Amino acid sequence: MYEPRPDHKFTFGLWTVGNVGGDPFGGPVRRRLSPVEIVALLAEVGAYGVNFHDNDLVPIDASWAEREQIVSEFEKALDETGLVVPMATTNLFSHPAFRDGAFTSGDSSVRAYALRKTMDAIDLGVELGATTYVFWGGREGVETDASKNPVVALQHYREAMNFLTGYVKDQGYDLRFALESKPNEPRADIYLSTTGSMLAFIGTLDDSEMVGVNPEVAHEHMAGLNFLHHVAQAWSMEKLFHIDLNDQTPGRYDQDLRFGSVSIKQAFFLVKFLEDVGYSGSRHFDAHAYRTADYDDVKAFARGCMRTYLILKEKGHEFNVDPAIQALLSQINADDGPFSSLVGAYTPSGAQTLKEFEFDRDHLGAQSQPYEELDQLTIDLLLGVR
Repeated sequence: MYEPRPDHKFTFGLWTVGNVGGDPFGGPVRRRLSPVEIVALLAEVGAYGVNFHDNDLVPIDASWAEREQIVSEFEKALDETGLVVPMATTNLFSHPAFRDGAFTSGDSSVRAYALRKTMDAIDLGVELGATTYVFWGGREGVETDASKNPVVALQHYREAMNFLTGYVKDQGYDLRFALESKPNEPRADIYLSTTGSMLAFIGTLDDSEMVGVNPEVAHEHMAGLNFLHHVAQAWSMEKLFHIDLNDQTPGRYDQDLRFGSVSIKQAFFLVKFLEDVGYSGSRHFDAHAYRTADYDDVKAFARGCMRTYLILKEKGHEFNVDPAIQALLSQINADDGPFSSLVGAYTPSGAQTLKEFEFDRDHLGAQSQPYEELDQLTIDLLLGVR
């Protein structure tokens, strides 16, 4: 029941299962795999697709001939395994040129290079089949607000997005942009730090219909926020173009843990929401195996991400048909009052009716709301005792 299938649309990035386990306090602990080897690993564990930053696939200093050879070998591996490339992105954070931002840099030469690098990366992504392009502005921020005017920096960011949507339209590409937020790390403070900030920013763009969001579990949990609420907001605005699944202990550095390995109840409600609303995009696992893992354990990590999602999907179905849970939900959400026709769209007569009605506050405050019982039934279900 918990074996992944192509229709589940489980994807991983080259940088996820290919992570070599280095951190600020220690070097790599695993051999670096080639993109072709990573495709083979993902095919072995049952993934649907593979995503990449431009330089995950083609080194930043590769010649055109080297690029063509690498891409040809990668395409051959995709053909042999059946994996697809739903999403691509650009590395605008590793090279020292971007140490003070890419699109928000105060140096127009840096901004110009960032645009050139992104256009080339978009061409590469589209060549390999990507229909979603993610932007994570890991260096778009500051350590000190003395260094930049945030209004000017965000105007530069806006100009870059407008330029690139214009490029995509001019090329006739079937491609949508998904913007990814994060509160901090590697910068002390990153601009547009939450999904809500990104959604507001998108509304200021010239081609806002082409641009949505790519929320990530860890990035919202780093700030102590409720990830489900941000996903629901994006979905309600028809802006949930992509999603990054992992796990995170609130208040810590960006951990990118195996999906569902820390916050199982939050992961349950997220999976249930995605399945209930019929989200049809990729379920992308932007996570890393523990530094202690060898590649056999990396495979266990990847299988675990997908298995946990499928278990929680099944639990969501059980929640939706559980008689006791549904009876409580019916009781809690019962609306037999006379006001359902008055609390939607404004009408003068409706407003007047509300102003004249004598509400019984004490009665309203005494309504039964058995959330403790409902939550415990949810816990029982997740723990397998229902």
